Amino acid sequence: MKATSTPLPDHAATPSEQSARHDLPSVPLGLRYMALGAFWFSLMSLLVKVAGQRLPSQEIVLVRAAITFVLSYLLVRRTGVNIWGKNRRLLVLRGLLGFTALSCFYYSLVHLPLAEASIIQYTNPIFTAILAALLLREHMGRWDVGGVLVSFLGVLLIARPGFLFGTGSQLSPFAVGLALTGALCSAGAYVTIRKMTGEHPLVIVFYLPLVTLVATVPIAAPSLIWPTPIEWLVLAGVGITTQIAQVYMTRGLQMERAGRATAVGYLQVVFAAIWGALFFAEFPDRWSLVGGALILGSTLLLAERGRRERAHLAQSTGVVAPVKA
Repeated sequence: MKATSTPLPDHAATPSEQSARHDLPSVPLGLRYMALGAFWFSLMSLLVKVAGQRLPSQEIVLVRAAITFVLSYLLVRRTGVNIWGKNRRLLVLRGLLGFTALSCFYYSLVHLPLAEASIIQYTNPIFTAILAALLLREHMGRWDVGGVLVSFLGVLLIARPGFLFGTGSQLSPFAVGLALTGALCSAGAYVTIRKMTGEHPLVIVFYLPLVTLVATVPIAAPSLIWPTPIEWLVLAGVGITTQIAQVYMTRGLQMERAGRATAVGYLQVVFAAIWGALFFAEFPDRWSLVGGALILGSTLLLAERGRRERAHLAQSTGVVAPVKA
């Protein structure tokens, strides 16, 4: 006779099991996707730093572009849309800005501690607000200006330039400058995307690896180093983890409010700090912790205010305002 098992009722389960059953569903699925995306992006950062121990950062950019180019091309072809798009000048500009941002970010990951490089990269929403105000004539209130000032104060505490702090910084001023340049170019890419109307998202995504490949080859070619078998696996991991992270992040942003999704996205900084401590003995000092808290706090505050403004607009007009990540 075949034995069957019946699930125990809740009153027969242990208190810890009952707690687990009731706590798990309380976390929205969108936030779980965002957390997974942050985890995979942090793994990408870790793999970039590992590969950068011997390989030039531009070579890493080149390999990642080659992998994502193939994946993006197949996706665009599968949809049957025009692969070259409609706004080709803006698409190329978006690609150039994305290429510069990626190059600067990867350089900073190799030459700065993982946590600090990730935190500085997360100043890009602040730059986006500034560029949108200047180029798109979007309103920038006193809270936005305050957030910009607080974020730059946070960057100063992380970098601690010698002309302000006397003793100088343990971080490379050049690497910090490139990290900020990368964040600024990321913001420029976002603003450029907002200027494009009627363009298929997959075409926009496709132009990033396309332009990156064309731009990176002449820069990376003179200093190419043939990777070892292990390094090939690490480089493949950079492309794969990036693709997985983008899938989770995109899905999470589709299912969750922008403010909450942005907050969970900052888990990437926490994961980066953990990887830095475990694999490279990188422990942020008190100045970096305070500076990071200022940057993350000001960005989260602005994200929450943006959410409230959209909700107020929707309530006053009766139209649900779209959430833009």
